[in-house]
Amino acid sequence: MRRLLQASLITLALAATVARADDASPVGVWKKIDESNGKPIALIRITAYNGVLQGKIEKLFTEPDQDPTPKCEKCVGIAKGQPLVGLMVLWGLKPNGDEYAGGEILIPSSGKVYRSKIHLVDGGKKLSVRRYVGVPLLGSSQVWEREDDDAASGPSATKSK
Repeated sequence: MRRLLQASLITLALAATVARADDASPVGVWKKIDESNGKPIALIRITAYNGVLQGKIEKLFTEPDQDPTPKCEKCVGIAKGQPLVGLMVLWGLKPNGDEYAGGEILIPSSGKVYRSKIHLVDGGKKLSVRRYVGVPLLGSSQVWEREDDDAASGPSATKSK
């Protein structure tokens, strides 16, 4: 009985370590907040492929008087006219110390693409997203909040198909 209890405690400790390790990665769903009014704008799902991160808009939070399925009208190339939900807005981010760098970010409202780097803050609960031209000093940052994957299927947002 004692060995069974010890084995159970070890299993629980290992499971807790794995759960904390997940928070140490930017992979997951992130809520982008409008800095001017504090309201959520979108949920962005960051995934990894061969260690390189990318992010797609998974949901938009729209007001009743707004188009619930907007398109990227100001974008150029293959993104032009594409629905925002499902649009790749972050790509090419590779591990570089405690951050991911060397990627790019698309700002759908302007259609512009900037260089980008990201790093976790607040114990993995938040993500600092920096966009810049040339060098990181010439740019701006946003902080996205980690969102539960379950929140991505809630009724208050536009869902991708």
